[in-house]
Amino acid sequence: MSEIAVILPCYNEEAAIANTVRAFREALPQAQIYVYDNNSKDRTAEVARGAGAIVRTEIRQGKGNVMRRMFADVEADIYVLADGDDTYDASAAPAMIAKLEDEGLDLVTGRRIHTEAAAYRAGHVLGNRMLTGLTSLMFRVRLLDMLSGYRVMSRRFVKSFPFTAAGFGIETELTVHAVRLMMPMAEVDTKYKERPAGSASKLNTYRDGFRILFTILQLVREERPFLFFGVIAALLTAIALAFGGSLLVEFIDTGLVPRLPTALLATGLVIIAFLSLMTGLILDTVTRGRWESKRMAYLALGGPQSRSQ
Repeated sequence: MSEIAVILPCYNEEAAIANTVRAFREALPQAQIYVYDNNSKDRTAEVARGAGAIVRTEIRQGKGNVMRRMFADVEADIYVLADGDDTYDASAAPAMIAKLEDEGLDLVTGRRIHTEAAAYRAGHVLGNRMLTGLTSLMFRVRLLDMLSGYRVMSRRFVKSFPFTAAGFGIETELTVHAVRLMMPMAEVDTKYKERPAGSASKLNTYRDGFRILFTILQLVREERPFLFFGVIAALLTAIALAFGGSLLVEFIDTGLVPRLPTALLATGLVIIAFLSLMTGLILDTVTRGRWESKRMAYLALGGPQSRSQ
């Protein structure tokens, strides 16, 4: 029988953590439930301990730092990740675990289907769709809810995952890690409800939206450098042509360069564009070698055995 760990990152969730722990305890009575308190200023840790959870503390602020510690410390065959704010449907966890085991998957993401208007604000819905669509385009994957915090993961997914994000960009990294290593993954619909009274969202629509966007751009630069630097090269070339196109035509017609500073600017932009393109080509080779090393490390951990076999 697979050893299951439920891991719940939380910060100031005194009003919600007990219900969250109890709900997952009822849904997965055989699982160990870990609550990682991220410097809460209320009684979150005490309440979670009273509800029967194993409570640990991460003093470095940020969800990414908490999850880095979680993934390093907790040993299990299957990991269930959810926020400790009692918004995710714990009763969906057994079906998500069954799907992971039956189909031999490494990642099952709970796509949020909100049942209450206040649970998922319109700005968050729009931002999620935009960022999910951008990630799907950049990394060639079909996703519907990239930013969901509800996931079931295999051991080899968790133990091969290199963290770099500190905050809410971690969900983006989780998805891109699975995509780049060609892990088998799936999404399932899960209910998403409003936070209980006394629990406040830590997500700032604009600030964290820009942070996630920046994380996506960083991942494109690291994982698809030829695309990243190729786009820069194309933009620089287009600007150079806009400045120097007429000068080139005039030089061909008359043999004269009437605006030397503009000509030098256009030439410099073309040189930088060429250097950017070469940088992308070189880093693409480096990235391929790094990808192969990560893939071998991932495969060395051993995959989940499909129950359907």
